[in-house]
Amino acid sequence: MFVKKLVEKAASNVSKKPSGVNGKGLKANDIEPRLSFHYGIPSGANILASHSHPSSSCLAVSTRDGRIKLFGKDNTQALLHSPDALPTKFLKFFQTGSTLHLLNVTSSNHIEVWDVEKRLLSHIHVFPGDITSFTPLRHTPFIYVGDSAGNVTVLKLEPDSCHVTRMQYSIPLSAGNPTQAASVVTILPVPSAETKRLLVVYQDGVIILWDIQESRSIFTTGTSTSLLPSQNHHEAVRKATCACWGCPYGSKVIVGYSNGEIFTWSVQASVTETPTPSSKLNLGYKLDKVAIASLKWFPQLDGNNKASRLYVMGGSSSEVAPTSSVQVVLLNEHSETRTIKLGLHLPEPCIDMDIISSSKLVSLVLLGKSGHVYAYDDGMIEKYLIQSQAKGSVPSSPKEVMAKLPYIDSSISAAKFVTQNPSLLNSADEDYAVLARNVPSVLRFEGKLKEGSNINSVHKFTGFSKIKNVYITGHKDGAINFWDVSCPLPIPVLSLTQQSEDDLSSSGIPVTALYFDGDSRLLISGDQSGIVRVFKLKPEPYASENGFMSFQGSSRKGNSHVIQSLKLIKVTGAILSITVSHSSGRVAVGSDQGNVSVIDIEGQVPNMLYQQHIASELSAGIISLKFETCNLHGFEKKTLVVATRDSSVLALDCDSGNMLSTETVHPNKPSRALYMEILDGQSVQDDETGAKDGASKQPSVLMCSEKAVYVYSLNHIAQGVKKVIYKKKFNSSSCLWASTFWLGSDVGLVLLLSSGKLEIRSLPELSLLRESSIRDFSHFEQRTNYSISCSLDGEIFLVNGDQEMFVVSISLQKDNFRLVETLSQVYTYDPMSSLEGPAATVQKEKKKGIFSSLSKSKSKQVPDQMETEDAKESIEELAVIFSSPNFACDDDHQETRDIMPTGDSDDLDIVDEDDIEIDDDPVEKPAKDQNIMAALNKQKLVMASRLQAFKGKVVKEINKKTHTSSVNSKELVEQQGDKGAGGGVDQIKKKYGFSSSTETTGAARMAESKLQDNVNKLQGINMKAAAMQDTAKSFSSMAKELLRLSEKNGKTASSS
Repeated sequence: MFVKKLVEKAASNVSKKPSGVNGKGLKANDIEPRLSFHYGIPSGANILASHSHPSSSCLAVSTRDGRIKLFGKDNTQALLHSPDALPTKFLKFFQTGSTLHLLNVTSSNHIEVWDVEKRLLSHIHVFPGDITSFTPLRHTPFIYVGDSAGNVTVLKLEPDSCHVTRMQYSIPLSAGNPTQAASVVTILPVPSAETKRLLVVYQDGVIILWDIQESRSIFTTGTSTSLLPSQNHHEAVRKATCACWGCPYGSKVIVGYSNGEIFTWSVQASVTETPTPSSKLNLGYKLDKVAIASLKWFPQLDGNNKASRLYVMGGSSSEVAPTSSVQVVLLNEHSETRTIKLGLHLPEPCIDMDIISSSKLVSLVLLGKSGHVYAYDDGMIEKYLIQSQAKGSVPSSPKEVMAKLPYIDSSISAAKFVTQNPSLLNSADEDYAVLARNVPSVLRFEGKLKEGSNINSVHKFTGFSKIKNVYITGHKDGAINFWDVSCPLPIPVLSLTQQSEDDLSSSGIPVTALYFDGDSRLLISGDQSGIVRVFKLKPEPYASENGFMSFQGSSRKGNSHVIQSLKLIKVTGAILSITVSHSSGRVAVGSDQGNVSVIDIEGQVPNMLYQQHIASELSAGIISLKFETCNLHGFEKKTLVVATRDSSVLALDCDSGNMLSTETVHPNKPSRALYMEILDGQSVQDDETGAKDGASKQPSVLMCSEKAVYVYSLNHIAQGVKKVIYKKKFNSSSCLWASTFWLGSDVGLVLLLSSGKLEIRSLPELSLLRESSIRDFSHFEQRTNYSISCSLDGEIFLVNGDQEMFVVSISLQKDNFRLVETLSQVYTYDPMSSLEGPAATVQKEKKKGIFSSLSKSKSKQVPDQMETEDAKESIEELAVIFSSPNFACDDDHQETRDIMPTGDSDDLDIVDEDDIEIDDDPVEKPAKDQNIMAALNKQKLVMASRLQAFKGKVVKEINKKTHTSSVNSKELVEQQGDKGAGGGVDQIKKKYGFSSSTETTGAARMAESKLQDNVNKLQGINMKAAAMQDTAKSFSSMAKELLRLSEKNGKTASSS
């Protein structure tokens, strides 16, 4: 609130001039209402997402109105605003190379791509269907999207432009689940073969294992869920609602259903279908008729015998409200034991959950229906479950930690915000950066809160002279806290406790009004019981060794280094307003019972000068008091202007307390008053002529209520004359809060409307200068536990309970906060730290053969043996497959395709002439003709290049072996010496396995001939493949031609 007399006393620092008279007046170009910083958990949160990394973990929280809050390390935070104020359906972090993206799928099926490091919206992709499943494929640019029609679409996030494009590859419902129409519930890439296979769970319970290269379903299960045992035949149809893997290899999938059941299904590519689930979990959700909303599986750690854990969250259905129970189940595969589970009961229903891990700890993060965020230490959960296995052991249950603003254990009931301290001694930004890192995080589960220890070791509070922005809060428990908000992160510096005069105990009574003047070192507070406390602070600097007072509560003795004196006085009613006359040393306080009390605080003991009761038929609460001098009947008169809760305004004699007029000035239809201020030197407009008397400059009174804003002449109020100079009514919405602010010599009025809009109006004309819609203020009227205050230069500070803080700036030229950009940088790519994160490799299945069979027989726990492959090669192969349509609309494209070899040519480093085989086995025809065309064109080009590389290696080997054979033959002939030529030739033939002496061709020449034949075969295939490319008129003819040539070459090779 603007304090006129405080500005008078500090005239040398803040120059106060009449608005619109000597100055040029407030201009629209000078103001731009905007959100400067948001701190805490945004209200209306509905979905969580986490990015786990040893050194750069991030947490994202989206809201129902299109806001997304990001949390990083070292207290970094950023708030993003989607173009449309719509709820989020899916929220996923997605790393592509050095860029960390956040993908936000809105309720209108728009896919937003956010650059987390730059905090910018890169692209919006409009998906044509209703998205029901959204799964990015890690370490690749591809995204699987399932829709309500049962189709799976592949999208690609282009690394350069960050645009989302739709690929040609898809899994239509007819290919995946031809039994009936059902939406896609979950898409799970197989952990051991992420680029080869994926699991699709449909709403009707059907589960398929899809081979990406073959473009067909190779395994189906869950098709008989309707036939599973059920005690009641009148139950609603069982529908799958969520799923997750139940092992690290992709051999078990856990599915939750709408009736509260949870089944575990085996996934085996070696069989076609499994009719029944392998196991069932009974956790009580079915009995309560609560659907399974979310499943999270956490694997075993460090290869020990610690069993994995399954996190289960009950959700909502059309009949049943969300349950407040989240259960964690211990999954033990090695022994048949009783179900070990832990119920996590939050104080409210849970709507989402996620697991976030860093180098320090792993946490289970839960989101409550009210938007509060809770967390459990996963290590404590694991310890509880393991101890529960031992019979007779009753371990203590883990406790949740709620994310909230640090140190605010009691709600704020009164606040003052002071910016741009005129006697500021600048501190370096580095100092505030160190302080910011040591302030406890909003996400308190990131580390244990040490009361005061971190801040006390870094910040030595010696006074307010070094603080640019001071935020003073009075709390419901009677405490008064001082915060350094020079950077947007609130740093606590001092805490005072409301005390009685006789003892040092805390009063515990809510603070209802505050007044602070740093120049005169005066702090005055009023509480709900009517006690007024006048604190006189010592001259600065304060003793640095007692800098930060613990927020657990401090006594007067503990604050002796700050407080010089404390005076108390009792008035009738709860204190609502306080004002000070520095010239007379008087304090005026107003109560909720309509009493105005004027106190002299200059003496050793406060002296009550007078107390006046203001009668009112509606509401007599005194919301504001101002000392002012007016012109009454040609004489200057010191007055005390009083504003009541019913929007009435009157003037009292400052010396006697008597009313200057028997009449009060009030609107015809009274409404709740919000704010009153005195404006100096305004021209009075004549009602008859409408002209302004420029020679007569008189103080005017600004009165803001829920329904309208009025400007009166102070002289008219003193005389009891109702004469409105300016007036503005609110038609479509009501006003929730109002305040004045100064930009240089110009004064303006800021109004917060129930629609969430901020209006900036000029004074005294009340003309609209700027209107701004700040989404963070939407539905503001529904918030009951908030505190809002405004500084002299238009910085608005709003606190919503213990959850969030807003900083809204009005001036376009002001920059009152440090480190805004630094504290908003939630993620920065670090090439060195990325090496410590998850390896950028994907798993590749080994080729089937005798060795893989032996490996399977040795280890039955692992269904498929895997080997790592280069991520770049896998992405290129996927790009080839996804770039071609695997299902065509017309029958001409329903043709077979050849599975081209994918082995690397480096496998030919060791070549023996007898071991070279070129497509001896005919290529097997796939089971479905429509799978032929997925990558035929690209694979043919790859084949040609590999044939060329193979030819080069073969020719090189031919030359090498030919040269070696010739040298060896010559040496053998020379070694025979005196022997006959026939004997030498026979020995050479014997060396090469020939017993007949009639053969005239040497073995070397035969080997060369065989190798040359194979080269000719390669050349022929290459030439014919090139001919196919030139002459083929369609993909179908190319496929047929390639198949015919392959079969012919196979027969030729076998006959030779």
